[in-house]
Amino acid sequence: QVQLVESGGGLVQPGGSLRLSCTASGTALSRHVVGWFHQAPGQEREFIAAIVKSGFDTDTADSAKDRFTISRDNAKNTVYLEMNNLKHDDTAVYYCAARDPGYAFTSEYSYHYEYWGQGTQVTVSA
Repeated sequence: QVQLVESGGGLVQPGGSLRLSCTASGTALSRHVVGWFHQAPGQEREFIAAIVKSGFDTDTADSAKDRFTISRDNAKNTVYLEMNNLKHDDTAVYYCAARDPGYAFTSEYSYHYEYWGQGTQVTVSA
């Protein structure tokens, strides 16, 4: 059974930084394209970034390109989301998701992802 677990969320002041981590059990994350999404209260889940299995290619939403960076360490079975210069509007639950191992390309569509974590809350507030 594949399970994803996010960590690293919390309360941060505007302008601050956080690094989220996504780890997996029941699979090696290196077999999967992995993406990060966020969902604010009352809003739909939105794509942030995704990374291919090797880590050599990424796709980042235009709204996140200047501040968010996705990366992975397959030796540690972990995918990261580095978030800088956080703003109030970044307050949301952040989810990592993995595509079925048969897919090699990133996607911005949540329905393309087979496995999801429970999410980690990020709150940006003074």
